[in-house]
Amino acid sequence: MTPSAASSSPDAPGLGIPAVTVAPGDTATTSLTVRNDSDIVEAYNLEVVGDCAPWTTVEPARVSLYPGTSETVTIRLEPPRSPEIRAGEMPLGVRVLPAEHPESVRVLETIVHVEEFRELHTELAPRRRRGWLRGRYRLAVRNQGNSPVEVGFTAGQAGEELGFAFSPAERKLEPGESAETGLRVRTGKPVWFGTPVVWPFTVDTVDTTDSGDQKEPRRDEPAVRAPLDAEFVQIPVFPRWLLVVLAALLALLLAWFALVRPAVRSAAKEAADEAVQRRSSPAGEQGAAGQAPGTGSGAGAGSGASPGDRGTGAPPGAGGDGSPAGGDSSVGGGQQSSETIDVQTSGGETKTGTYRVPEGSVFGVTDIVVANFQGDEGLLTITFGDRKITTIALETFRNQDYHWVTPIKIPENDTVTVEVTCEKPGTPATGRRAQGCHEVLNVSGVLSRITQ
Repeated sequence: MTPSAASSSPDAPGLGIPAVTVAPGDTATTSLTVRNDSDIVEAYNLEVVGDCAPWTTVEPARVSLYPGTSETVTIRLEPPRSPEIRAGEMPLGVRVLPAEHPESVRVLETIVHVEEFRELHTELAPRRRRGWLRGRYRLAVRNQGNSPVEVGFTAGQAGEELGFAFSPAERKLEPGESAETGLRVRTGKPVWFGTPVVWPFTVDTVDTTDSGDQKEPRRDEPAVRAPLDAEFVQIPVFPRWLLVVLAALLALLLAWFALVRPAVRSAAKEAADEAVQRRSSPAGEQGAAGQAPGTGSGAGAGSGASPGDRGTGAPPGAGGDGSPAGGDSSVGGGQQSSETIDVQTSGGETKTGTYRVPEGSVFGVTDIVVANFQGDEGLLTITFGDRKITTIALETFRNQDYHWVTPIKIPENDTVTVEVTCEKPGTPATGRRAQGCHEVLNVSGVLSRITQ
């Protein structure tokens, strides 16, 4: 920039400022010459005023001149690369204040041309979604440039198994403005049995503002932005364990028809034949001694057997009154119990929630239910005492339950602990993103007292 000459007198110091062009993130300078045409020594304070003042400096900011002398000062412009510095023309003012003649203060103005830059920041949440046929994602876009832009969205896959739909398909964003658009991913056919199928795909945000003008990108701006990677995990309609159950049922059915049913029919037929033979036998064949059927030879009064030798009809192992033999025994029981642990965590933090088993009791856990109703992202770890039960990613579920046939026993004074690491709060049913993560764990089982 060619230095411009200026004269300064006690009445009206002069200062000429040429226009200057600067790019956000870069530095631009211009030189000015101040001359003292008065007959006294004068000091001048130079101060930048206006919208450019936060990122503009004058070096030096104060000059002292003898009569008839001059000095060159530099105006340095360093606008930050921020959406707050809008592209276009901005006024620049420099206030010149003489020390000996402050009433002669003047403000000189010029124009600063701020160049345009474009920068888009995109986030896709979640990066991994599970479903039978379709999945829903949220794409957040922020215009971090200094000029309005129009953006479009594209999605790609190596094959043709997935279909994509954006709602809305285009957005117009002012500098510093953010917006969200929905993405629906759908497969062509379901997976009935087997293991889940992983379909990877990419999502890209395209700047369509100057698509018709074929505008060349600046050297300091990326020409191609890396697309976002995501996955859709297609789960089978019928899980693998159902195949195992059906196979077991089929094996039991075949065993019934092949082994059990013929044996039952044979036993029933033999019992029926025996009953028919008994009914058809003559009355005179009751016994050689004329005794009634079923009467033993030694059971009568004349057989020499005493009445005390006869059985009482009680089952084996029972006392005389029919009660079980041996002394009484008592078994300590318990009652069904359920406890809820509520954990609320801020983004980027880790918190724990606990339930302590009361003293003198044992908690036999049979069921747990984990609720992630906001769709938060992060990690959740469940621990019984010193034993870690499971660690799961929050973004993979909304509600998850576990059940045990054999209870997991937690002794007295031990705890059920839930540790939650919140990476990103989700969006509940209200549609507004939550301030922090919120998870709930319900533990159910039998709480028994310890008998001494």
